[in-house]
Amino acid sequence: MKIVHLSDLHLGKRVNEFSMLEDQAYILSSILRIIDEVGPEAVIVAGDVYDKPVPPAEAVELFDDFLWQLARRKVQVFVVSGNHDSPERIAFASRLIDHSGIHLSPVYSGQVAPITLADEYGPVRFYMLPFVKPTHVRRYFEDKEISSYTDALRVAVDAMAMDKTVRNVLVTHQFVTGAARSESEDVSVGGTDNVDAAVFDGIDYVALGHIHGPQNIGEPRIRYAGTPLKYSFSEAGHVKSVTVATLGEKGNLQVETIPLTPRRDLRELRGCYSDLVTRANYEGTATDDYLHITLTDEEDIPDVINRLRVIYPNLMKLDYDNRRTRAGGQIGAAADVASKTPLDLVAELYEQQNGQPLSGEQVRFAGELIEKIWEE
Repeated sequence: MKIVHLSDLHLGKRVNEFSMLEDQAYILSSILRIIDEVGPEAVIVAGDVYDKPVPPAEAVELFDDFLWQLARRKVQVFVVSGNHDSPERIAFASRLIDHSGIHLSPVYSGQVAPITLADEYGPVRFYMLPFVKPTHVRRYFEDKEISSYTDALRVAVDAMAMDKTVRNVLVTHQFVTGAARSESEDVSVGGTDNVDAAVFDGIDYVALGHIHGPQNIGEPRIRYAGTPLKYSFSEAGHVKSVTVATLGEKGNLQVETIPLTPRRDLRELRGCYSDLVTRANYEGTATDDYLHITLTDEEDIPDVINRLRVIYPNLMKLDYDNRRTRAGGQIGAAADVASKTPLDLVAELYEQQNGQPLSGEQVRFAGELIEKIWEE
């Protein structure tokens, strides 16, 4: 049985105040083309369908169209809610549309009933567990000791009473210990949301969401698909992809990835202003990509963002890296203040702030200004 595993669509997301909806529509169309080529029996969306519990109408329309396109292809679809989603909104009308092959996780109630598909090797049971916290699980298992996320997931999975003699797939949205995180994810202080991978022992494939970088946790059967797009500059080096898991007979699993090419990449550029605006250096490159530019000029360039956006219209973030910024702008206490002239103090403050001394012209200007102030 062939399964396409997706997660963390974050529809409606804005990155540095740039709407990603157009890029998300483009990448969903690319995913549909991959699904047509692969021909899976099932498609999984492992949580964070939307970026907010109350998503914008355009994001809902986009996901509605994606589900409609999948239903037309007669593929079984399994969607769970993530920590960014409202579980009640994801579950809306789920019982009505089950017959269309679109299966939406209900709000967690202490029970997770499997949905069974079959192939030449027998049944494959899909369990949909939405994002849960210990308090969600504790409510239904008051007799169990649940003090951590690992406890909560262990109790929730044990309550499913899976028949481990057949193939089982768990779709869930949690942070499993050992996963490499990105800046765009919600992080709990001290790693309190960690789940030990041992709670998934004996499950043939665990389709995870929540972590934005595609990766296995120890072994291919415990897998994060990652986001289909880059949502922070900490992900600039990621290769986004669609995960395809193929379940053969019991114990036989193959996992492959198919790269995704975005409409606009998210990249980082570094250099001095004059180099970045020289035609020979940018001609032939994708100047409409989403960019984080780090300027190495020692002096600030006036109105630099607007000037750069003439060439790079989707400049999202701008930083400087020079002696001033490396000094961290730390201002120390001036030693022996009483024995220093006002110009000495200005020069000392300037060097501490900017990591370099005043130029001759700046010294003359500061001296003239100090004299004028003192005269007044």
